Amino acid sequence: MCGRFTLTVDADSIQTYFPWLEEIPPQIVPRYNIAPTQPIAAVPNDNPKAVDHFIWGLIPFWAKDPSIGSRMINARSETLAEKASFKNAYKRRRCLILADGFYEWAKVPGQKTKQPYYIRLEDGAPFAFAGLWEEWQSPEGSQIKSATIITTDPNPLVAKVHNRMPVILHPRDYELWLSPKETPAEELQHLLTAYPAEEMVAIPVSTRVNSPGLSLIHISEPTRPY
Repeated sequence: MCGRFTLTVDADSIQTYFPWLEEIPPQIVPRYNIAPTQPIAAVPNDNPKAVDHFIWGLIPFWAKDPSIGSRMINARSETLAEKASFKNAYKRRRCLILADGFYEWAKVPGQKTKQPYYIRLEDGAPFAFAGLWEEWQSPEGSQIKSATIITTDPNPLVAKVHNRMPVILHPRDYELWLSPKETPAEELQHLLTAYPAEEMVAIPVSTRVNSPGLSLIHISEPTRPY
C-alpha cells in the first residue's frame, strides 16, 4: 500500500515540471508527510489542465457516510474493473496525484519497530501517481472531492521494503490516463505497472515520519541509497 507521501515543491516548481498545466493553486506549499484524509493536489480528467485539491481517501458517490474514505486510500490495480467501489471511477474518473516521493516501512529482524524508507526518483523530480477520483454529496448538499492512489506489485527495489507500491505513470501516458471519455479497462490496464527500479532510490529515514502530525520531516540521505 501507500500510506504516506510527499510533494516538497511549490506551485512554481510544479509549473516547471508539468508545463502543460494552466491552473495551479498558488497556495500549494512543500509538504513532507502527507497522510490519509488530508488534502492532496491532483489533476482530474474532467479538467485535465488544472490542479485541484482532493481529500485522500475515496468516497464513492453511493456512500452513505464519508468516513468510508479513510479505508480507501489505495486501490489495487488488479481488481479495479471488478470492485464496486472503483469500477465506475476507473472508466470515467481518473486523475494524476502529484508527488515527489513516498514512504514505506520495512520489518527489522528482532525488532517491533519497522524502519521507514523514503522512496523517490533517482533525480528527485516530481511525478504523478495514477489515481481515481469521486465527488460525494451529502444529504444536506455539501460536496467532497476525494481520490485514491492505485497500487501494483513492487519493482525489485521496493520489494525489499514492501509487497506493494503506488503506480507512477510515465509522462507519455498522462494524456491517455486523463482522457475525459469513458475508457474500457483493457485500454488502461497496461499502464498500471511498477516504475523501473533502476530509476528509483530508497533512503532510510527517521521514525519521526511515523507521526502524521509532523508535516515537516528533514530527510537526510545516506552515502549510498538502499
